[in-house]
Amino acid sequence: MKFKRSGFLSKVVVVCLLVFVAITLLNIQSQIQEAEEQLEVYQAAVDEQRETNAALEDNIANSSDPDTLLDVAKDKLGLVEPGEVIFYDTTN
Repeated sequence: MKFKRSGFLSKVVVVCLLVFVAITLLNIQSQIQEAEEQLEVYQAAVDEQRETNAALEDNIANSSDPDTLLDVAKDKLGLVEPGEVIFYDTTN
């Protein structure tokens, strides 16, 4: 049996295909890396939103608690109890 030797054109085509495959793999690898970075960013945003949701659920659950109402009135609304004095630090 005799085997036919491949010609020069066949070798060029194979090399071109290998180069194309290598370039495509590198491109796909960079796309995967970018997607992983975006995943990390989105995961951090999801975690932050879950913490916010947990805090809001806690606020809703304790909305009738007198201490919670007092904290909200003082911190968010700036209200004070009768006879209470607030000092503001103006040195900064």
